[in-house]
Amino acid sequence: MSFQIRQISLTADGREIVRSATLAKPQLSLGRASENDIHLPDLALEPDHARIEQVDDRTIRVRATGTLGFDLEGRTTRDAEIDIAKGAELRLGGHRLTVSRDDDGAAVLTIRRVDAVSDASEEKEEAKVFSLRGYLPGKRLTAWGLALAILIGFLAIPIYSYASRPATDTRNIHSVKGDGAWSSGPLSQAHHALKDKCETCHEKAFVSVRDTACQTCHTSVHDHAPAARIAMARAEPGMGGKFLNLVATTFGKPPQGACVDCHSEHEGAGPMQPTPQAFCTDCHGSLKDRLRDTKLANASDFGTAHPQFTALVQYNPGKQPSFTRASLDARPMDDSGLKFPHDIHLSKTGGVARMARTLKAQNGYGDALACKDCHRPTADGVRFLPVDMERDCQSCHSLAFETIGGTVRTLRHGQPEQVIADLRAYYRSTGPAQPIALGGMARRRPGDYAQGRIYHAYFGAAAARPSRADDAIRAVFSKGGACYDCHTVTNDGARWQVTPVKQSMRYMMNGWFDHKAHATETCESCHAAPKSHDARQLLLPGIDSCRTCHGGEQSKADVPSGCAMCHSYHIGDGAPWTPTDRAVRKDQADRQRRTGRDG
Repeated sequence: MSFQIRQISLTADGREIVRSATLAKPQLSLGRASENDIHLPDLALEPDHARIEQVDDRTIRVRATGTLGFDLEGRTTRDAEIDIAKGAELRLGGHRLTVSRDDDGAAVLTIRRVDAVSDASEEKEEAKVFSLRGYLPGKRLTAWGLALAILIGFLAIPIYSYASRPATDTRNIHSVKGDGAWSSGPLSQAHHALKDKCETCHEKAFVSVRDTACQTCHTSVHDHAPAARIAMARAEPGMGGKFLNLVATTFGKPPQGACVDCHSEHEGAGPMQPTPQAFCTDCHGSLKDRLRDTKLANASDFGTAHPQFTALVQYNPGKQPSFTRASLDARPMDDSGLKFPHDIHLSKTGGVARMARTLKAQNGYGDALACKDCHRPTADGVRFLPVDMERDCQSCHSLAFETIGGTVRTLRHGQPEQVIADLRAYYRSTGPAQPIALGGMARRRPGDYAQGRIYHAYFGAAAARPSRADDAIRAVFSKGGACYDCHTVTNDGARWQVTPVKQSMRYMMNGWFDHKAHATETCESCHAAPKSHDARQLLLPGIDSCRTCHGGEQSKADVPSGCAMCHSYHIGDGAPWTPTDRAVRKDQADRQRRTGRDG
């Protein structure tokens, strides 16, 4: 059982368009909805308008399924049986349906649009009725109109408002109308106070921010290097780069190296975005190829192409210490003037560990000393304070030598001349037969501390019952004495001297490191202190240690790290091209100030 469907449309010039199809189904659906077997996009029809079914070989039945019927031979009906041998004509909205039979006896349904229309007019008519298309201008006119409105609203009006405001009104940005739409985003946290004060930075209309505007506030910012050196270090741009530079210059963008090349504003209300790595590697990736006299090695990516760290180490301690920069690959020594074996103090066994357990309740130590017991962080957590005798060492290394009325007298740390004077005064007052009081006990080592007693005045065995002040003084400054065990002591034949201690708080002067940001790590994961037997050993981690977590800016490491994470562009005095390191200059200036004050 099948139906042959022939749909005929006429174009505007009278040409017929015939679409034929054979449907092998006993029943067909007809209506405006596209899912019907016979789809007639005619608003005069219902979505599901009628059913056409074959009763027998000669008869088909047409019945309406909705509220509207159809015309058969000039009369309206909702149900009709048609003899396909005789044929019939039905009117369905704007369409005429003719029923006939082909040579094989199959039913033929010929559907013709009553009016002559284009081949897609049915769909266009329906879309037009259900839209506002007929009441609006065309797409081209609409597009040009909207473009003109945008130019007027967001360009012409702000420009006119800016140009026509009073000449005396140079700082009130609210007098310019509509320019708020030009902003690409909020200012960063650092420049939040400049909100609604655009002309503080944008001094000229349609001209990029100039360095002079930045330097109005940032007066202490140093150049990265002399301008001539930077020009030599920068790689020569290719043809494309030269063209882009020409375009940028033509439209008012400052030349390369301007503040805005690095510091991008209007990218969010949080911290300013860090400088992209490419900004640095444009020069430093192949720096030695152009600046052959530079002391800096090429660096283009921390994870794959970065030199080993160099540290500022001290090699001649004293009142005028000497410093040098050395690669950590050379395992440099840093002589601070202290004798401090880390392995003994961090050992889990031995006298130091026993002393820690003895003082646990009093000082909060563990079963053995830990790094935190001697090394105290700065207030911001970035670095660590130099170890202080009174704060960090005295609980174990006491300099007490006498108790008077419940008050313990101690030798004055850091003042060797005063120590000598105190010892001479002590023996002068007590007489030659009176030894230094040790609370009824001899000098005790760590681990033998007795609460309430004077703990180990370092005078050595020869000073337990000294007959003269000179013997006690010699014992203090000799091997086994209080000063000698921790400090470098010299005697020029006239007096005893203790080499001043210089403890560095920072070794890598051209890089930045924040201990607080690494608080989840243990000290030993980076510093091999428990195995260090020499106080001069520099216990800084090398680049391989840092690379276990840090990689380049585009790497898949745990912490992708660009140049700006550790390095500052404006490093000021002490830059690598200057002969004297910034830290040394600062130390010299500090000494000069102290000398002038003390003198």
